[in-house]
Amino acid sequence: MEYVPIEDCLDKSLGSVYKLTIMVAVRAQELADGASPMVEVEDRDKPLNIALREISAGLLEAEKKK
Repeated sequence: MEYVPIEDCLDKSLGSVYKLTIMVAVRAQELADGASPMVEVEDRDKPLNIALREISAGLLEAEKKK
């Protein structure tokens, strides 16, 4: 299990810690419900850590409102 710095994820959430929290929560729930991870996973990884790594890698980003 590797540590993912929050700073690496903030730019993917348009600089909002609130949006980042929602993004991580939603994706972690999807993973817990059986969605396939988009990053390499180790046996000890929890859905929360996987979601943070996916966001950090740029695989998920917040959308800007029009």
